[in-house]
Amino acid sequence: MEKKLIRTHRDLEVYKMAFEAAMQIFEKSRSFPVEERYSLTDQIRRSSRSVCTNLAEACLRPRGAE
Repeated sequence: MEKKLIRTHRDLEVYKMAFEAAMQIFEKSRSFPVEERYSLTDQIRRSSRSVCTNLAEACLRPRGAE
């Protein structure tokens, strides 16, 4: 198995999977009832985006010798 150099969070397989899931969640949530637009729909969309954001932030943290 060939190792790839990870330069940014976008190079991580887990980030790619989370991003794809977030896009699918966004598309599926478009069909939610209108009355849920500002509660359930908003919460689900923000939660799915936060996974990608947390992964990106973790990649920016300095790594030290442990």
